[in-house]
Amino acid sequence: MQDLVLIGAGGFGREVAWLVSNINKIQETWNIIGFIDENPVLTGSTINGFPVLGGIEWLESTDKHIFICCTIGNPILREKMISIASKCSNVSFATLIDPSVLLSEFVEIGEGSIICAGSILTVNITIGRHVIINLDCTIGHDAIINDFCTLYPSVNVSGSTIIKSNVEVGTGTQIIQGITIEEGTIVGAGAVVVKGLPANCTAVGSPAKPIKFNK
Repeated sequence: MQDLVLIGAGGFGREVAWLVSNINKIQETWNIIGFIDENPVLTGSTINGFPVLGGIEWLESTDKHIFICCTIGNPILREKMISIASKCSNVSFATLIDPSVLLSEFVEIGEGSIICAGSILTVNITIGRHVIINLDCTIGHDAIINDFCTLYPSVNVSGSTIIKSNVEVGTGTQIIQGITIEEGTIVGAGAVVVKGLPANCTAVGSPAKPIKFNK
């Protein structure tokens, strides 16, 4: 079994720990050492049976080779944590896929990505690095989801869609085929995306339209 540390001790971090237990029921693969979290109040506490080891600097305190996976939903914060962790020579990135996920052999998944229970990925799909695909998402043929994107539960991505880096797609969003969502955009929960969305905006509604642009 490989030693694993989860960055982020919040609700999704606990869900990913459960995902890991599901993997281990099929084949013993991961030994969770604990969580890393930047909230100093949590250091030394135990969450669902796993200790909170400290902040991101903890990675420099051990010479042991460990795998890590970042469970922070916000793409900007997740990229920041991964950037820091990447400087540690003893760290590798774990890709975690729940055993219930349905995906074909024609799906490429980058390192550090997480795909949660109930999701379906069909054919000729590219998933970038450190992407989070939450519970019960569907992704159609020829879709491309770039690095550090987050899809919250029950997102439906139709075929030939391109979602560029650092995009957040809210719970229950529907995206029709052939749409491009530019980088850094936030799509609100329940949106229906029928036209491409520009970079660094927040878009809501049905049909989804930008309501503001983010710095």
